[in-house]
Amino acid sequence: MTRDHTKPYIVLISIHGLIRGHNLELGHDADTGGQTKYVVELARALGAHHEVGHVDLLTRRVVDPSVSEDYAQPFEKLGDKVQIVRIDCGEAMYLPKEQLWDCLDNFADSVLDYLKLQAHTPAIIHSHYADAGYVGTRISHQLGIPLVHTGHSLGRSKRRQLLAAGHSKAALETRYNITRRIEAEETTLSVAKRVITSTRHEVTEQYGLYDHYQPERMSVIPPGTDLEQFHVPRGDEESTAIGAEIARFLQDPVKPMILALSRPDPRKNIGQLINAYGQSPELQQLANLVIIAGNRDDISEMETGAQEVLTDILLTVDQYDLYGKVAYPKHHQAAEVSVLYRLAALSKGVFVNPALTEPFGLTLIEATASGLPVVATEDGGPTDIIGNCQNGYLINPLDPADIIAKLRRILTEPLQWEQFVAHGLQGVRQHYSWQAHTEKYLEVLRPLIARTESLPALRIKRRRYLHHDRALFSSLDHNLLGNPQALVSFVEALQANRRCVLVGIVTGRRLDSAIHVMKQQHIPMPDVLVTSLGTEIHYAPNLVLDTAWERHIDHLWHPRIIRSVMSVLPGLKLQPKSQQNRFKVSYYIDPQTAPDMQQINSLLHQEGQTVNAVLSFGQYLDIVPVRASKGLALRWVAEKMDIPLERVLAAGGSGSDEDMMRGNTLAVVVANRHDEELSDLENAEKIFFATRPCAEGILEAIEHYKFFQGSEVETE
Repeated sequence: MTRDHTKPYIVLISIHGLIRGHNLELGHDADTGGQTKYVVELARALGAHHEVGHVDLLTRRVVDPSVSEDYAQPFEKLGDKVQIVRIDCGEAMYLPKEQLWDCLDNFADSVLDYLKLQAHTPAIIHSHYADAGYVGTRISHQLGIPLVHTGHSLGRSKRRQLLAAGHSKAALETRYNITRRIEAEETTLSVAKRVITSTRHEVTEQYGLYDHYQPERMSVIPPGTDLEQFHVPRGDEESTAIGAEIARFLQDPVKPMILALSRPDPRKNIGQLINAYGQSPELQQLANLVIIAGNRDDISEMETGAQEVLTDILLTVDQYDLYGKVAYPKHHQAAEVSVLYRLAALSKGVFVNPALTEPFGLTLIEATASGLPVVATEDGGPTDIIGNCQNGYLINPLDPADIIAKLRRILTEPLQWEQFVAHGLQGVRQHYSWQAHTEKYLEVLRPLIARTESLPALRIKRRRYLHHDRALFSSLDHNLLGNPQALVSFVEALQANRRCVLVGIVTGRRLDSAIHVMKQQHIPMPDVLVTSLGTEIHYAPNLVLDTAWERHIDHLWHPRIIRSVMSVLPGLKLQPKSQQNRFKVSYYIDPQTAPDMQQINSLLHQEGQTVNAVLSFGQYLDIVPVRASKGLALRWVAEKMDIPLERVLAAGGSGSDEDMMRGNTLAVVVANRHDEELSDLENAEKIFFATRPCAEGILEAIEHYKFFQGSEVETE
């Protein structure tokens, strides 16, 4: 093994998963995925760089007949100056990362023994994920070596995702050791001289949740892309199986291709893209639309979210009669993804990502490397990618007119198309190749290696509790709209206390409508977004849907029967499809001719339908499951987050907000309330009636309740 002792020795630590230099078993389990691929490629790229003397990638040695013998070998050469070093870590059998915590001290001691045997002390230790961060922190302290860290995923965000999936708080501790993981992350962030992330969005929306969040120590370096796999067309793509599969959907397969590729996830917003295409005869004339939304055999057997997305694709294609213009194949192989990009590039087409939010945007980089211009959501990582590559347009993913206009511009301006392709290829090489990644990486490390950088002393404050200790939930339309100046002051107050105060927005609007108006009014994404009158709960930063809540409210819910019962009543008109969802049946109501709420409830009960019927603003009637409401959704979130109702401030202004404010919550009714609908609350205890409207009224209540008092984080 070649070692140049005059140049830096870099140690990477990545403990879990199955790590080897060939035939990576990506997808073997949850631990063997993007991180394992990244660290192996990073080690190789660093080892090939002329400034680096030697690289060791330290991982766990596994002796287990159920996995390859490769993982039991102490050393594996990856290049002239780089190797994988496998070190024993407690139990020799292969274990998931959640079961390794009790072994990490043994691993750290063994790593220390190994490093003491080397001719030179490492210049840098770079830990990957929380477990390696724990080990890297110990080694950094013991040897006085600067620590660099990459989280890959973070425990605070993961906790929300697991709760949303229905895992109990007890399971988070016994199975996932989530508190131990978060504490390890906090400690690592307090020690690390640099934290390397993929996007600015990751810095603010994920690391920003931590007490030891120090933005001045964060460096955004996008991961490298395999430019051998993703490249411009070479002329042999048209005869491929996936090309033939797409062509069979289309009347004119030689038209340019608008390509969208994602999971069948509601957050990917595929339905809005098809809706925009269906509204534009010009787009239909200019190009075919190709939707690659995962693989499917029988839609009816898929999980609910995927079912809804795929069904919506079929219904929207039918609604606009897009047969022969839209392709939506059932299957594709992973190896065919790069071919799909090249087929679109050959057709002079465009790649589009209309997601509601996109944390990174790897598909955009792959498409760009394949010679495609891109159109992508303005929320998240695509802003960085298009900013770096100058190869397309950002869109408001909730504005069909904007989607249509940006796609049309690319498809009708051939010179601009060529410029976007050229800029994109140059931008990928400059910003997203492994060579570019390595150059930026070493630029970040040089001052740490030379010990020339003087970082300010840490003055970190820790919160009393591991998670938020109080919460503020507010309705959207009545409370946060209407007074922009007060809204700015309100947002600033919440941002100053964001580590202790969980923020929720609760609305009768659908998710896409709520996000649309929040964007218009510059309202930041809250920690929790409760939409469609309490029937959907989404968690930031990636709008993770609480599927456990969906399963919970499905009890005794029969929307077809409800629509049948209500169809005979005067003064009621179903709202458009866009206002309905799986757990909400919505009507316009004329109070002059429709029965009153007592009669409507009585009729539904006579037909055996136990539901919540809610009147809002005197003109909207929504019927939702008996277990669903704004107040019940609030309580569900508070219970999951271990926040007592006595430390929850609920702010409302219409009838649909009433059950948020009753009970043990602190509550405020803003001055611009709907008086008739909330008149019963005047006699309720513990409800503050603000003298000021909108966000001003909430700020008044915060002062009245001294809500932030005691929420200031404590100095360590």
